[in-house]
Amino acid sequence: MDAATATVIDGQQAFAMIGTVMWTMLRTGAMLMAMPLIGTRALPMRIRVLLAGALALAISPMLPPPPASGGIDAATVLGVARELALGVAMGFALRLVFEAGALAGELVSLGMGLAFAQMTDPLRGTRSGVVAQWFYIAFGLLFFASDGHLAMISLLVRSYQALPLAAAWPDAPAMLGVVPELFSLVLRGGVTLALPVMVAMLATNLAFGVLARAAPALNPIQLGLPVALLLGLFLLAALATEVASPIQGMFEHAFGAGARVFAP
Repeated sequence: MDAATATVIDGQQAFAMIGTVMWTMLRTGAMLMAMPLIGTRALPMRIRVLLAGALALAISPMLPPPPASGGIDAATVLGVARELALGVAMGFALRLVFEAGALAGELVSLGMGLAFAQMTDPLRGTRSGVVAQWFYIAFGLLFFASDGHLAMISLLVRSYQALPLAAAWPDAPAMLGVVPELFSLVLRGGVTLALPVMVAMLATNLAFGVLARAAPALNPIQLGLPVALLLGLFLLAALATEVASPIQGMFEHAFGAGARVFAP
């Protein structure tokens, strides 16, 4: 084999490697963009693109070669859309679990009288209560502390094993059945996390309501807000060490739902 032929072969291999990495970046990048924390405006776009490229570069050698492309045709466009949709579905499953923390924070804020304390949340891209942001940050810390990012990478690798780049789309009805399960998980998880504080706040407000009817001259309404606020903060501090187990359980359910997206 002469030098010219070897150069042509090396160039074809290089372009094949680049094509594999680019195809892998579609699903990987879509998952990272839809994930909480990483896919938010708090992380610059360049950093997210670099993470997607580095992850795709690490995963691509373990994958079969991508489908041969004859240019921009209908099959290529559908393949790109399929990869993007699958990555967004896996990332969105985890984002919904984080919304359970935001829901719990909003419910707690209503009982503590902090519903008016709204500020811009860079992690969600909207305005939310300060207690909801605290829960959201707690979810993020527990996610990284329990190696959730490694579990997400494992889920991504298993998605390529179950549904390679050129494979057909899985059963749509089975995929759509994951959505109601995730929404019920979010509602149940948010109410479960906020329930102890909500019950305590309800009892406090009822006590001050009865006191206001029995002795209106004491004007207990003015004492109700600071007492409820201090009691709520105390309960949040006391329950901070008890939320790890239910949050990790929600993470496991989210990863299971994400796995059923590509392997129902």
